[in-house]
Amino acid sequence: MSAPAAVFGGATTSEGQTITPLMRELISHRLDALGYRVGLGLSERFSRDRPRFVDHLDVIKFLCKDLWTVVWKKQIDNLKTNHRGVFVLTDAKFRPLSRMSMANNAEAVARAQVHLIFPCGIIRGVLSSLGIQASVQAESTELPTATFQIKTSGAKV
Repeated sequence: MSAPAAVFGGATTSEGQTITPLMRELISHRLDALGYRVGLGLSERFSRDRPRFVDHLDVIKFLCKDLWTVVWKKQIDNLKTNHRGVFVLTDAKFRPLSRMSMANNAEAVARAQVHLIFPCGIIRGVLSSLGIQASVQAESTELPTATFQIKTSGAKV
């Protein structure tokens, strides 16, 4: 997954160096990989005492209800699907974005994107652990709302 250039804004390292596009990519990849590993562990821990999932929708419901509650202390607010492998999860009060504020809302939304990389990795890890290969993209058009789009492999758009 690649982070847009605006994700890190005019950020600098602890030594005062400007973050380059390569550094952005490496940071984004690392955050996604960490989230993926966390998702694998969460899925293994919280799905082991459950009966096997019948289809993709059951797995997504498990993610939205049970795992989301474990990680962010609330369920997903809205789940939409086209029944062809594409799912859209909306959290209207996503905790990692709930305390962000800036004078300019557009700047806040742009800076919020980096906070969505790790949760995307968690979602991918959970799905992978349960046998679903998928790509996950996230966006926030207004704080603190976050929307996650999941496209399973072989999805017909």
